[in-house]
Amino acid sequence: MNIDSNNPDLLSVHAAREMLREHAISPTEQRVEIARVMFARHQHLSAEQILGQLMRHASRVSKATVYNTLNLFAEKGLVREVVIDPAKLFYDSNLNPHHHLFHTDTGQLEDVDPARIDISDLPALPEGKELEGVDVVFRVGRRRS
Repeated sequence: MNIDSNNPDLLSVHAAREMLREHAISPTEQRVEIARVMFARHQHLSAEQILGQLMRHASRVSKATVYNTLNLFAEKGLVREVVIDPAKLFYDSNLNPHHHLFHTDTGQLEDVDPARIDISDLPALPEGKELEGVDVVFRVGRRRS
């Protein structure tokens, strides 16, 4: 990735614009700002976390724009939506097949290599359907004494 030399936490403006164009997304100023945060590295971010990072960079992107843009990125195949529960949705910039470990006490989400998980005895699929993928989320918390 082409990281911004002035801020290693952001993708360069040029790289963000090119990525959006390659996926048939009009590179508006707000979309470019969101892409710069989301695609600086493989990471899992909620819309609120992205909004927080944008605010630290003096951005004026609205919460609704962040949500709409992330939904567009997911629709265009730039991010994966990872649903932890109905109230927790993360956007994952790592599109390679993998699973997740969710820390319930910190809210952190991390990748789990699919080679470390053995999934067998999958159910029979309905006629005319094919398996698109298997997403496993392990929820972990502090051990109770």
